[in-house]
Amino acid sequence: MILDQAYSLLLVSGAALFLPGVSRILRIPAPVAEILFGVLLGKSLLHLQFSGEWLPFLAELGFLMLMFQSGMEIDFSVLSRQSARDIVLQFLVFCGTVLGAFIVTLLLGLHPFMALVLSTTSLGLVMPTLREMGVLKTTFGQRVLIASTLADFLTLLAITLFMLWDEYGLSIRLVAPVPLFIGFTLLLRLGRLWAWWNPDKARRLLDSEGSLEIGVRLSLALLFLFVAFSELVHLEPVLGAFMGGCVLSYVFRAKEELESKLSALGFGFLVPVFFINVGMQFDLSNVMRPDMLALTAILLVCAFLVKVLPALLFRARGMPLRDAVRAGLLLSSRLSLIVAAAELGVSRGFVTQAQQDAIILLAMLTCLLGPTLFKMLSRRRAVSVNATDGVV
Repeated sequence: MILDQAYSLLLVSGAALFLPGVSRILRIPAPVAEILFGVLLGKSLLHLQFSGEWLPFLAELGFLMLMFQSGMEIDFSVLSRQSARDIVLQFLVFCGTVLGAFIVTLLLGLHPFMALVLSTTSLGLVMPTLREMGVLKTTFGQRVLIASTLADFLTLLAITLFMLWDEYGLSIRLVAPVPLFIGFTLLLRLGRLWAWWNPDKARRLLDSEGSLEIGVRLSLALLFLFVAFSELVHLEPVLGAFMGGCVLSYVFRAKEELESKLSALGFGFLVPVFFINVGMQFDLSNVMRPDMLALTAILLVCAFLVKVLPALLFRARGMPLRDAVRAGLLLSSRLSLIVAAAELGVSRGFVTQAQQDAIILLAMLTCLLGPTLFKMLSRRRAVSVNATDGVV
């Protein structure tokens, strides 16, 4: 059934309004509720099709806003406080994840691109969970946060380079990201220098009141500037969007108010449209086949193993075994980036439509199981510590 564009906009806008309340009642992340709503509307159940170009455009813009705000979540002040030894350890943990994921793809006979898909994590789930459990500012919380940050950035970079290598091979085209990185580095340095010399102007820029909203305009200008740069050098626009968010996060450290305003635009409407659109493309019949159910189950187990086993390297810096396992379980949470990676894989032919549906189901399962298992272990640890204190 083809739905008129006007009714489509009304339906999706209403869903963006009411689904957060539904997700709170069901105690699931809002993106999961939005994907499930899309599943209800799309190929799996009601078979609705939206006419016109508005919703595909809004979904693509929501995708870019999602990656932009993922870049904004990176806390560069936390990274700057880490010792070289800690950064090297974090990098080794990520390399261990990629190696484990690559071994899994070889054993399952999947495209090597799937190794990068399995290497993703969800900073947007890790940070709120750490904050909710009251451990965000602890040494443990900071290590997990940095591991998640590096996984987000390095995975996205690796996906971009993989696509360039697949398209052009070992050629000069592999240095295509260099102009983008040069511009990225210059903006980081110049922007931070300007904010350091003009703190009052920077503060007024972020706290702009009235109808001008210069901070929001600046943010959107950065988003589209880096997206345009990415297109010019034949890179995926998502990398540019992510870098634009990183620039904003690095230049303006006290960005909470601006982040709140952008979240109202992004997570208030555009990002839900993207997740609803993802759900509409999800075909339940693809994953209900015995072979795809088996693949999803295997991928689910491997998705946890490739995060938990490398996280044991944290013991080299004195982290207890239980905490290392907790870190690996939380880092196993995947949602935004794995969905984005799957979509990119389908567009290049690395991932089949059925495999993409399995990945989306995997994302929903890990984003529910990862934080839940982390909280369960955290509570048991708290109980055991309290019991020990009582004995003493």
